[in-house]
Amino acid sequence: MKRNRFSRRTKHNPATEELIRLAGSAAQSSSRIEDEFWQKRLTAAIDRLLADGDDATLNGTLDHLYGAGGRAYDELADMVESCCESRRLDTGAAQDVVLFAAPLLAWSRFVIPSGAIAAEHLAALRVQLQAHVLAADAKLGLTDYLWSPDQLPQSYSETAQLTEKLAKAALHGKDLKLDTAAMPETTNFLSDTRYVIGAVAAPRGAALFRWQEDDGTRTEALKQWRAQGGDAMRPLLPACAMELLLPQPYHAAAREADRASRPYSLRAAVAFLQTTLNIAASDLRAVLAPYYDRQIEEFRIGFTLADSTDVVHGVVWPLLEAEDEAADMPAQIEAVLSEAGLREIIALDHRFPMEYCDDCGAPLYPNPDGEPSHAELPEEQAEAAPRHLH
Repeated sequence: MKRNRFSRRTKHNPATEELIRLAGSAAQSSSRIEDEFWQKRLTAAIDRLLADGDDATLNGTLDHLYGAGGRAYDELADMVESCCESRRLDTGAAQDVVLFAAPLLAWSRFVIPSGAIAAEHLAALRVQLQAHVLAADAKLGLTDYLWSPDQLPQSYSETAQLTEKLAKAALHGKDLKLDTAAMPETTNFLSDTRYVIGAVAAPRGAALFRWQEDDGTRTEALKQWRAQGGDAMRPLLPACAMELLLPQPYHAAAREADRASRPYSLRAAVAFLQTTLNIAASDLRAVLAPYYDRQIEEFRIGFTLADSTDVVHGVVWPLLEAEDEAADMPAQIEAVLSEAGLREIIALDHRFPMEYCDDCGAPLYPNPDGEPSHAELPEEQAEAAPRHLH
């Protein structure tokens, strides 16, 4: 998930001032012992705000520190995420608990499912996670739900509340049945991300994940998860192509999914157009251009047939984290498109405004003449396409 933010004026209260002081002190620390001193106090301050549901103070302080520059922003952001997704429980035998997510990328000409996971499928996922992703002595608690990005916790305090519930489930090796009545609707995109979310618990200081063990690696864990976990995931996503990503702590997993979804969306778009229009990738043209608000926000890629200027499909490539105009995004985008089989790729370098269709709100994409255009499939294929193109 995108961590960078625009600075804005916020009214400082005593809690804000305390966070600024503690994060600044942690950033200036020059020894591990001093790190622990400041981090302990920063954790306590953040935990109080999370318990009170005071996301405004957390967000306001992060905005202030982001605008001020320096390492204090990263110190506070890392600690806020840690406080949201982890617990150190001292009741009985001391336990460490971490909220994690297992993301997967999917595309389909039909609706990509989300929603409740049947008991037998949840049991199969549990077996594969424990066998290939988690450490031998770790306990697992899963939510009985396949999450879409629209349904993930929308605030730090909501994430902390989910961690609290799942921590109790994980300690007993049980799964968490969610009340889904208030879950937001999922927007239907051609390609999108889905998440299995759970918590892993282990004795204090012991390994939580397979790659923390002496004979484990992240590479091997991902290989086995894709091979074995893919079979467990497939019944949840009928008629979908999918790619599993490494399950890992919640915020890191979400950021990795954001990064991986960008090239995946391009490859999915090419595959979709080949299938829907019954053409080869070499018969497509891609036009990419940067789009700005106050600063560069994203690249948009418009797809046309090689002999036409009409945009038949579009993909948004958002900038993430610290990426800016200095990052060579066009080269990355062109490399993905070339690997997908396109021969003609046009990179426009003038600034485009963030324009959307007045009628449906969809993004407008660049055509070969540098004009903002609505993406529309030829009439005979339009009925087979998802309502929203991503």
